[in-house]
Amino acid sequence: MAQFEPGHLHIERHALTKDDVNYNIRLEYEVSQDPQKGKGIQFRLVGSIQGKEVNEPFFLPKEEAYNFARNVTQIAEKYGIPKSHSQIGSVHKHYDLMFEDIRTQLNMKSGDPVNPEHFE
Repeated sequence: MAQFEPGHLHIERHALTKDDVNYNIRLEYEVSQDPQKGKGIQFRLVGSIQGKEVNEPFFLPKEEAYNFARNVTQIAEKYGIPKSHSQIGSVHKHYDLMFEDIRTQLNMKSGDPVNPEHFE
């Protein structure tokens, strides 16, 4: 199950067998200003993964904000979800809504210049 509203994505999955994965997380986000990286999105992943409490913040500058799923996957693996299951949920529709919201909040347009230092 997944639910989206601007600034929040809730994803929940209950294990069906003892070898299945289990999570109930919220990905919260808002526009923020980092002193070194400039304007971007401050994310916070909260909830539980594999029965472990999660409260993981991360910041992505404007140029990298669309790559939030990579960070979510890394956090999921850190909390015990195997790599074969680490892409959280089949929530492409909800991720698309989130991409559009982030784009609107950051006033991003195709062809905007990027700072290559943010990718080092």
